[in-house]
Amino acid sequence: MTNPGEDAATLPTLSSVAVIGNGIIGHGIAQVFATAGKRVLLIGRSAESLAAARERIRTSLDDFVAQGILTDAAAAATLDRITFATELARAAEAELVIEAVTEDLALKRRLFAQLDALCAPAAVLASSSGQPPGALAEGVIRRERLIATHFWYPPQLIPLVEVCGGPLCAPEVLAWTCARLREAGKEPVVIDREIPGFIGNRLQFAMLREAWSLWASGAASAEAIDAVVRNSFGRRLAITGPLESADLGGLETMVQFARSLQPDLDRSPQPPARVAELAGDPGSGVRPGVHDWTRRDDQALLRARMAELFRWLALDRQRAGAA
Repeated sequence: MTNPGEDAATLPTLSSVAVIGNGIIGHGIAQVFATAGKRVLLIGRSAESLAAARERIRTSLDDFVAQGILTDAAAAATLDRITFATELARAAEAELVIEAVTEDLALKRRLFAQLDALCAPAAVLASSSGQPPGALAEGVIRRERLIATHFWYPPQLIPLVEVCGGPLCAPEVLAWTCARLREAGKEPVVIDREIPGFIGNRLQFAMLREAWSLWASGAASAEAIDAVVRNSFGRRLAITGPLESADLGGLETMVQFARSLQPDLDRSPQPPARVAELAGDPGSGVRPGVHDWTRRDDQALLRARMAELFRWLALDRQRAGAA
């Protein structure tokens, strides 16, 4: 690894990426880098799970073709760039290794200790989870090359990647990682210090806590709460984030309103009991929720959401081409 302070260009050229974990995040990350022309090694636990991951990638690429984002030839070439394996030792072939295993901190720590011993000294080791790198460094010797790259689901459609180097990460590793993510069509956002949940999940769960609280207290129905978000500030947030929106709305007014309203916002450290009770039995066959999903078409809603994400992705690519 280069010494801290050296230019990011001294790090290796990225030609090969290894993704450890072939679940809903891992297979999407593999697709992202393979679409960007990189050789990708997707490492999973079994041949069966890898076969399922390959099918998910193929289905996703079919969607990209149907949406006019990729040609048939480009989709086929993307899938051809992905190799599937069960041997962790093969991660040593890659310049960038991205962990995407289940959210088990002990497992992640063991994995990064193994990768630190297996991989070349210049290889960058990244975690796709929301865990800060400091929490993963227990068995890692070359901690300057350990970094968090928090992808959002589905990673092949959501542009954001939250990047956190932590206090031990070399500055050139942070810069190199962000540059490689941009080359793959992602929008990296750097988090300046380690915080639980990073930015996105903290904001997401702050709103979810208040939404759950409003429903559990009987202030409004689930339908009303979701409709308020969808049909008001939810439409603006894709253009102006919360801080921009507050500035544009008049900061003095917003501060005064916050002083009046914030004392009444929910500050509970745990989800409401009424919501927790609805978590239900995962094996019941019925989607648990504050909505009655026996009367709603969840698959149609998911398809509509995916169609909107594709619309945004197409717009992003048009903007990138015009830049």
